[in-house]
Amino acid sequence: MTNDVDAAGMTDAAGVGFETPPAAAAQPAGTAAGFETPPAAAPQPAEGPELSVVTPLDVPGQPRLDLDRALESILFISDEPLSVVTLAAAVARPVAEIRAAIERLRADYDGEGVSGEPRTDVADDGPAARGIRRGFELREVGGGWRFYVREEYDALVADFVLTQSSTRLSQAALETLSVIAYKQPISRSSIASIRAVNVDSVVRTLLGRGLITEVATDSETGAILYGTTDLLLTNLGINSLDELPPISPLLDDGQEGFDRD
Repeated sequence: MTNDVDAAGMTDAAGVGFETPPAAAAQPAGTAAGFETPPAAAPQPAEGPELSVVTPLDVPGQPRLDLDRALESILFISDEPLSVVTLAAAVARPVAEIRAAIERLRADYDGEGVSGEPRTDVADDGPAARGIRRGFELREVGGGWRFYVREEYDALVADFVLTQSSTRLSQAALETLSVIAYKQPISRSSIASIRAVNVDSVVRTLLGRGLITEVATDSETGAILYGTTDLLLTNLGINSLDELPPISPLLDDGQEGFDRD
């Protein structure tokens, strides 16, 4: 029996037809039959500008604080010079960033530039304009930084403070003044140790009255040392500190440290 095969299919001896199965569809290169190619990974968005690590200036949910303004705020309320290490610890930033920020602040107050921490997460507004020269300056004293009135305005400010201070001194101020008079030159911390209370505001008052002044800085700690002025001698009606009465007889326990006898 003869079997004929044509393009349409095959016929066997019984006449039953069989269709030729269609050719398998071509598989993409590198893909096994029966398995779909996984979709290509979606491109990751480009990372934004790198920001500093989380610090007291970067509080979640609040606007990011400017480093220069933060240092300015701390220095504004400080009664003593603050070292770059102290400032760096306060804002949890590297010392190098603190030094750079201080230089920007100095330039700003001197009218030579505009301060503000350089930002990498916002657009640049272009070259900074020159500012105006302020009546105060940021000065390095005793290993730290502090605001001071500029020299040309010192007499004006001193005159204003003296004319505005006509009230009597408080008991706390008199006691602090006595400690300084007998123990000068003396630091603020030493005064507080003797009186066993915080004396920051009292020292500010005495400075404002012109009764005490900064005479030196401690070579080891950098703390400011205070002494009395000629104005105190004038108010007491004496010519020198040697005319102050002995202090020991006035103390119930003969407290150590007061040895001007």
